[in-house]
Amino acid sequence: MLSKKMADKLNKQLNLEFYSSNIYLQMCAWADAQGLEGTASFLKKQAAEEMEHMMKIFDYVNESGGMAIIGKIDAPATEYKSVKEVFEKAFAHEKFVTKSIHKLSEAAMAEKDYATHQFLQWYIEEQHEEEAQFSSIMDKIDLIGADKRGLYLIDREMGQRAAQRQ
Repeated sequence: MLSKKMADKLNKQLNLEFYSSNIYLQMCAWADAQGLEGTASFLKKQAAEEMEHMMKIFDYVNESGGMAIIGKIDAPATEYKSVKEVFEKAFAHEKFVTKSIHKLSEAAMAEKDYATHQFLQWYIEEQHEEEAQFSSIMDKIDLIGADKRGLYLIDREMGQRAAQRQ
């Protein structure tokens, strides 16, 4: 059974995952408006994945004797200067989420809530993968560049990544 303190922390993370989904969905809309269909597709899938992360915590809290609580979700940014900025912001956000998950895992251990600690191990691995993915994308953007040809190649790469996630 979850302590009130742990349920509150999990609900905070639940809402962060929900916000993450909104960030990626808004980035998707921006990319689509720029004619970057591959990037938009990738970001839309990322948004859906973040919703899955949110629902996993939602279900865990409810199954563990707590009550999932959806709080107020801030509106994400709507304008970006470039695809590079989109992915820089996404990478920075994933690093922030990783820190949040680590703090949550530490809190579970401090409470000797072994079930929650074990539950969070999936998120720790997932965040490792997310950071590696966005680091790789940033490396490619830096390597290829963001001129028109580079932008075309990056957009095509993002479309291929999106297709692989199905």
